[in-house]
Amino acid sequence: MTATTELPERSSAVRGLRRIRVFYTGGTVLWAAAAAWTGWLHPGSRQMWVSLLLLAVFSGLLATTSLWLGRPAPSRRTPRQGSPVNPGPAATARHVRA
Repeated sequence: MTATTELPERSSAVRGLRRIRVFYTGGTVLWAAAAAWTGWLHPGSRQMWVSLLLLAVFSGLLATTSLWLGRPAPSRRTPRQGSPVNPGPAATARHVRA
């Protein structure tokens, strides 16, 4: 069972990542348009290369954020001793009391 303090923290982090993902998507679209426009007007110019660099930065940030949001949440449950997943130590002759 999760602690009560962990659940809001996780949902808050997920909300923040979703919000920033929208920002990174906007930046990616903006810099893709700027790179295309500058490449059309002034191919090979410094402005075109800066636009492409910023496009790569925002694309990388968007990909990283999307990967973090796509990861499954870690399970907080630990197997109990004696369960089929974790059988624990077997009883031997020295453990048995007469």
